[in-house]
Amino acid sequence: MNILIAPDSFKGSLSSKDICRIGKKALEDALDNPQIDVLPIADGGEGTVDALVINTKGKYVNLGVKGPYEEKVNGKYGILGDGKTAVIEMSNASGLAIADNYNLNPLKASSYGTGEMIMDAVKKGCRKFIIGIGGSATNDCGIGMLQALGFEFYDKDGNSLNGCGENLGKIKKIEDKNVPDDVLKSKYLIACDVDNPLTGPRGATMVYGPQKGADENALHTLENGMIQFGDLIENYFNKKIVEVPGAGAAGGMGAALYGFLGAELKSGFEIIKGVINLDQLIEEKNYDIIFTGEGQMDHQTLMGKLVLGISSLGAKYDIPVIAVCGSLNKGWEGMLDKGLTAACSIVNKPMTLGEALVDAEDLLFESYYNIGKTLKI
Repeated sequence: MNILIAPDSFKGSLSSKDICRIGKKALEDALDNPQIDVLPIADGGEGTVDALVINTKGKYVNLGVKGPYEEKVNGKYGILGDGKTAVIEMSNASGLAIADNYNLNPLKASSYGTGEMIMDAVKKGCRKFIIGIGGSATNDCGIGMLQALGFEFYDKDGNSLNGCGENLGKIKKIEDKNVPDDVLKSKYLIACDVDNPLTGPRGATMVYGPQKGADENALHTLENGMIQFGDLIENYFNKKIVEVPGAGAAGGMGAALYGFLGAELKSGFEIIKGVINLDQLIEEKNYDIIFTGEGQMDHQTLMGKLVLGISSLGAKYDIPVIAVCGSLNKGWEGMLDKGLTAACSIVNKPMTLGEALVDAEDLLFESYYNIGKTLKI
């Protein structure tokens, strides 16, 4: 049996690399001499750096940068096997996962560290960028990131402004004379799987601000700042930015990358699929079955996540696809019309989330093993 294992990570539990290792061992134990390829993968969110570095034989770069509240963090990013393309996860420098959940304040949070990673990669010779912008703690419309790249922002009196959310409404002037040409000439591909505009009821602030710690007063300040800054940059660049689908992603980071750096916003899975030539691999190997999965499969999976992408490929090449997931929640059944053959949760009895996380490796092995035994029948 010719098998491909291509899962997303189980966030906060198992990396896609770990899942591939465990799933392969379980299927080898359950089946007679299976031919198994493993492909640790991601959809532009957590695990994107690992997926692309591993699959292109690239390398990691560890860099001390400013976190969302100016604390020092390890801004690890990757350089792909071509030596010229950097892959960056915004969450590694400016993410909620590295912030103090008890002291969140999107008025003060800054994306400066993400800009430091970009600048470091430029200095190392990278001229192409793949940037995943999910999981941010910021609502600064990317001005922190832009500041790290050399852009300067001033208020009506000519005072320099720090790149954070509370200063968006104060910006009256933008300067780019200190931005290196290599930054402006580089190509940026942004993994973005949401279509939110910058402002309004579906915008960056109103949809995502509360989960980043914004109360009613903060939401009012941030939204007004976004509106004013959005108008400013549309006039500055003489192009539509505010309503561009994805402009509101990651606290407005989509708007900053699109407006200031000419970035292209694209589905994370489509970006990664192209970089690792996934279609070509499937065509050449003629797999009998493909395994995929994610931490929780639900209605959001149908909005462009990895399991949807893999299932669609299964339908395209007439290959059964099985999703092995941490849990299955309301709405996952919609995937059965998108190319998915079957899905299972690794949870085998009533248990708490904590218990499932502790036992995740054993539960995953058991699920893959039992599916393997069923396939053998």
